[in-house]
Amino acid sequence: MRKQISAILVVAVLAVSGCTCRHIVPTKPQNPPSSNTPPMQQQQVVISAPASKISQLIGDFDRERQQPTLNLTWTRYKLAGTDLGVPFRHRDKTFLLFGDTVGLRGGDAIAYTTDTTPEDGIELTFIHDNLAYKPVKVPDISQGAFEVPMEGVSVGGRMYIYLTTDSVAVENMFTEGAEPKMGRSVVAVSDDDGQTFTYLYDFSSQNFINVSVVEVEKADLSAAFTTGTGKALIIFGSGPYRRSNVFLAVQPSDQIGSRSSVRYFAGLDSSGRPTLSSSEDDAQPIFNQPVVGELSVSYNRFINKWIMLYNSFMPTSRGINMRTADKPWGPWSEPRIIFHPWNDNGYCHFMHAGFPHEKCDDVSDPSREKEWGGEYGPYQFEDLAIGNSSYTTIYFTMSTWNPYTVVLMKATLQTEK
Repeated sequence: MRKQISAILVVAVLAVSGCTCRHIVPTKPQNPPSSNTPPMQQQQVVISAPASKISQLIGDFDRERQQPTLNLTWTRYKLAGTDLGVPFRHRDKTFLLFGDTVGLRGGDAIAYTTDTTPEDGIELTFIHDNLAYKPVKVPDISQGAFEVPMEGVSVGGRMYIYLTTDSVAVENMFTEGAEPKMGRSVVAVSDDDGQTFTYLYDFSSQNFINVSVVEVEKADLSAAFTTGTGKALIIFGSGPYRRSNVFLAVQPSDQIGSRSSVRYFAGLDSSGRPTLSSSEDDAQPIFNQPVVGELSVSYNRFINKWIMLYNSFMPTSRGINMRTADKPWGPWSEPRIIFHPWNDNGYCHFMHAGFPHEKCDDVSDPSREKEWGGEYGPYQFEDLAIGNSSYTTIYFTMSTWNPYTVVLMKATLQTEK
């Protein structure tokens, strides 16, 4: 009976939330690169084992494997389905931010884990009360469909999160000629480890609507990119939803409370050094592939590379794309497909293939049998990567749309000889 209630809830909430378009193919790419875009680097990292599913993180039952999930999120938290799952470290825990949530309270959800052995799955504890999970709530902003938390960072013992808001109507998100966008991104802060949040400031309405943030020591970067001592936040961003190139910015960690401290990558000078501007209007893309929406960047300490993951639904680059670089501003490698839904046992396995006249799987959410699944939101666990100087195994979450859930994935990379 519990599974029937969960299934009914999934269908009902998806129907009324308007959350129906996360994996639709963009129709008109935008944001052409400028001549200041860094040149491509030669390929230096190859995929020795493409991404594969470790476990299903959300829901009570894994329909592909016909077994209960580790986290039993409906039984424990009245949470039937969700997407994203963006990990970040805070106070010796890994927190995960989830998007549009199908459950007793709707909204968006936040969980944490102390699990450091992802090979057998990751055990999650959702922030909750005695009834159900507690949605992430930020006063004075809209938090409907496509208005979600999409990054977090811990600075000075405070939890900061980045959220999208002011989304256009979902039915207009991918209309031909329309400008698809989530509106703007904002920064909020919590002083009680994610129980409550306070709005701080608008972050962007241009090129940093979705962001991925990595904190590094300033000493590890070029003096042309940041000065002084201490730590800096390296911020990668995308603008128009799934029609954007990727942009770059930097902010001193101890000045995260002020948007005016952000500096934007404005291209390379004649000597090949990065230049910065205080104006977002001057921001330049770091490579040319205007298909990006959700993205995740990490610095891999084993192979000493920056690794970027993002989803693409263009026919020539369909799947989860991966690029690598030695420096945040590049040059970035050409994209490689780290997960393809057909080639890597997605469709007809843990992602539903919505063929109208035949059936190859039993994983569809109820009453969504004609609706295809789709891969998106590849968010890396930077601190859980393993390896040595010649190879690394990375772990990341990935959303599958139908079924509406989040899975834990892994892939192995190695440096070219």
